[in-house]
Amino acid sequence: MTEQPRRTVATYETHRDAERAVDHLSDQGFPVVPVVPVERVAIIGQAVRLVEQVVGRTDHGPAALHGAASGALPGALIGRLFGLADWTAAGGSPPVRSMQPSRYDVEGDEAVADEAVRLLGGLHATGTGGRPART
Repeated sequence: MTEQPRRTVATYETHRDAERAVDHLSDQGFPVVPVVPVERVAIIGQAVRLVEQVVGRTDHGPAALHGAASGALPGALIGRLFGLADWTAAGGSPPVRSMQPSRYDVEGDEAVADEAVRLLGGLHATGTGGRPART
């Protein structure tokens, strides 16, 4: 499968708003050309950052007991090796990691991007949020 050149048609602060935009395009029968609807659209997370939330401090004893109880012997040994290195790097505090984009771009294939911008113009007027791309 070859990917077509794409262009940003709108930008949103939340993934939920970007999904609403794609749903709106689908509801409008996008694209007009006879292909499977919305397969010519993608949601792309931009400016991704790694966030580590420290949830507490764990000593080596309770952490080792938890690791041994949570898996089979090979899993516990490998997990403990990687886990021990992680505890050292985190200063003994177990973090919860997540990737968080700062914005979500809705992109459309170049051939249908202008139509997507036009259709999303009505969605922005209803106050859903987001910025349509300039054509």
